[in-house]
Amino acid sequence: MSITIYHNPRCSKSRKTLELLEQAGVTPTIVEYLKSPPDAATTMTNAKLIGVRVADLLRRGEDEFRQANDLPDLDDDAALAAWLERHPKVIERPIVVDENSNRAVVGRPPENVLELVGR
Repeated sequence: MSITIYHNPRCSKSRKTLELLEQAGVTPTIVEYLKSPPDAATTMTNAKLIGVRVADLLRRGEDEFRQANDLPDLDDDAALAAWLERHPKVIERPIVVDENSNRAVVGRPPENVLELVGR
C-alpha cells in the first residue's frame, strides 16, 4: 500500500488522520504541504481522485482566502490549482492519497481515511 498524506502537524484533524493510518499499520509518506506545497498538477489530480472540483478543496474560512485579491474564477480548476500552489494554507487538510488504488479522501472527519485502508 502506497499512501501519501498532505499533512499539517498543527492541525488536530490532520494529526488524528495520521494516527488512524498508523494504527491501521500504514506508514504513509508525509508531505508537510505548507513547507512543500503540491504543484498545480498534483492538486488537480488529487481533486479528481477525491471526486470533487478544485474549488471544493478550499478552506474558505482562511483569512488568506477571504482577503485574496488575486483569486481566479472558482470554476477554473487549472487557474485555481495554480493559485493554491502559491497559497497552500488555503488547501483543505488533510488529503490522503492511495496511489495503488488511485483513490483519495479528505480527512474531515479523520475516519474518512479508513475507507482507504479497508477498515
